[in-house]
Formats: sequence, structure tokens, C-alpha cells
Amino acid sequence: MAQQVRDIMTDTLVAVEPLASVREVARLMRDEDVGAVLVTEGDELRGLVSDRDLVVRVLAEGADPDRTTAVGVCSEAVVTAGPDEHLSRLAERMREHSVRRVPVVDGGRAVGIVALGDLAVERDPESALADISAAKPNR
Repeated sequence: MAQQVRDIMTDTLVAVEPLASVREVARLMRDEDVGAVLVTEGDELRGLVSDRDLVVRVLAEGADPDRTTAVGVCSEAVVTAGPDEHLSRLAERMREHSVRRVPVVDGGRAVGIVALGDLAVERDPESALADISAAKPNR
């Protein structure tokens, strides 16, 4: 059984520069089949744009997706984890901050991401959330 964040994190990151349009972000989410895109400037993590951010901060507000930037809608106070952090501590922080995705940062650089579904698959593989998280998407 995995004990550390590095054991369950996804190390293939999907990221954009801060001035990328949210249309670009949405297309990346679709093409890469992810629900969150990191906003990075060089190696520095600036924030995270989730699919919910696009709905609440762009669509619901009637913002122009071609003129609205990733940095303009991203969650900037991002909860992060270290790759050597124990999974139980990560689960506590995710619960405490009500977040579903946590970028993994090592030496100030994003190296992975952990989603709530990743924890579910590891901790309770028979749960409905684990089943949903492990299923291939219907397109």
C-alpha cells in the first residue's frame, strides 16, 4: 500500500503560462482529459484552473473566453503537497481545505498532481469514487 504522495501522484502535468486564454485552458482540459490545469511561470507555480473555475468565473460571469486569462481566473491560494508527504496528512489537508486536486511541489517546482480520485483508488479501491475515477471516460 502506498504511503507517500509520490506513490500516487500523476507526474504528467498539464500547464499553461499565466496569459494563456481560458479557451486554451478549456481545450487542453478536453484534449488531455483533465479537470485541472496548472498555471506556471517558468518553473514557478502561480495557480490552478479547474473545470469549476471555468464555469463559475468565466461562463457564469459572461466573460470572453478569448480575452480572459488563466491567471485571471485561477485559484491562487493553492494547497500543495511535497512528494515525500504521507498520504494520511495529504488527505487531512484536502478535507480541511475542501479541495479535490493538489499540485505536488518539490523545491518550488511543480512535479505532479494528486486528485481526490487518486486517493480513493489507493485507500478504498472498492468505493464508488474509486470505480468512477478508474473508469475510462465516455466521449
